[in-house]
Amino acid sequence: MKKVLVIGYVWPEPNSSAAGTHMMSILRLYKQQGWQVEFATPAQKTEHMIDLDSENISSQTISLNCDSFDAYISALQPDIVMFDRFMMEEQFGWRVEKNCPSALKILDTEDLQCLRHARHQALKANKELDHSFLFNDLAKREIAAILRCDISLIISSFEMDLLINTFNVDEQLLHHLPFMVELNKLPQNTLAFSERKNFMTIGNFRHAPNWDAVLYLQSIWPLIKKQLPDAELHIYGSYPPPKATALNNPKTGFIIKGWCEDALAVMEQARVCLAPIRFGAGIKGKLLDAMIMQTPNVTTSVGSEGMHKGNPWPGVISDDINNFADAAVDLYNNEQTWQTAQNNAHSLLNSIYDSAALGESLINKIADTEQSLLAHRLNNFTGAMLKHHSMASTKYMSQWIAAKNLNQE
Repeated sequence: MKKVLVIGYVWPEPNSSAAGTHMMSILRLYKQQGWQVEFATPAQKTEHMIDLDSENISSQTISLNCDSFDAYISALQPDIVMFDRFMMEEQFGWRVEKNCPSALKILDTEDLQCLRHARHQALKANKELDHSFLFNDLAKREIAAILRCDISLIISSFEMDLLINTFNVDEQLLHHLPFMVELNKLPQNTLAFSERKNFMTIGNFRHAPNWDAVLYLQSIWPLIKKQLPDAELHIYGSYPPPKATALNNPKTGFIIKGWCEDALAVMEQARVCLAPIRFGAGIKGKLLDAMIMQTPNVTTSVGSEGMHKGNPWPGVISDDINNFADAAVDLYNNEQTWQTAQNNAHSLLNSIYDSAALGESLINKIADTEQSLLAHRLNNFTGAMLKHHSMASTKYMSQWIAAKNLNQE
């Protein structure tokens, strides 16, 4: 039986974040192959984490900068090691290389954090995104981790293009894997236009682009409310801080709902989903949930990026605040426009997010890479060079911290 070790940045929370949903879809795909899957992380346990035991996935708590991981992975001897985001590859990659060098190494990027960071900096500077923002220190670390791994999973078609054509990463090292949706489990019928009311948005408040979107909605909402005085905006998301709950204002219909147990259920109740995302990366789970529940949305070019490959969008894309508000009002009032957007959602899910096709493609990529692993690595000289140099520095820093911690005990 093939053994897979997934080294997680956090415990998966599929009800809190798109990243948690994406991670669980990959873990379940591995289980469907009959593989033994173990999830290990140095993160603290959380109130919303999924019960991995119920998924027949074993789990383990591991420590940063500690030689105990060497003994752990030496005993496990996994055939595949998947790192959840580049920071875990930085921390544990050299130890994996030392103790099980023949294991296939996969990096699940979730989204390109260097792109999100670059966009945030450009937004704060009120400038267009260019190479001066993109080629940042975070990019150097993230691209290095991609080059050190055998396969990197890239969630967005935009990010695939960016890595290949801007950062000159060999396409053989990359695999496009958007969210995997089980099409046979999609609801056949959802609430009709007349059965829905109000606007909604959702997103983990700890994720900076989501918090920025909530703040931006404070400027957008009065423009909508002026035209729809009876409408409300319901804002959901896990871990709302006091500064978020302080924005709750029933008089203006700006309602901070916070955590919800079932994101799809609240999405279905709303007539329109709003996602005015001004910076970020990857693809947006809230917009996928909106498609699944046939809820039209209004978002930005960043929000829709990498999600539709030129197919008609299930709503409206606008970066202008006034156009954004007007589009939201039109979708809310015009049933024919609303139904057209709803139909676009159905076709988009079928053409891009079919879990059966996406899962088969990933498993084939893994099998093909395993069969020619030596040649695959020989063709990646830059990755070998980075292992030799940068991993050595990480290794010695980690060993120094481990020795220091021992001396303090």
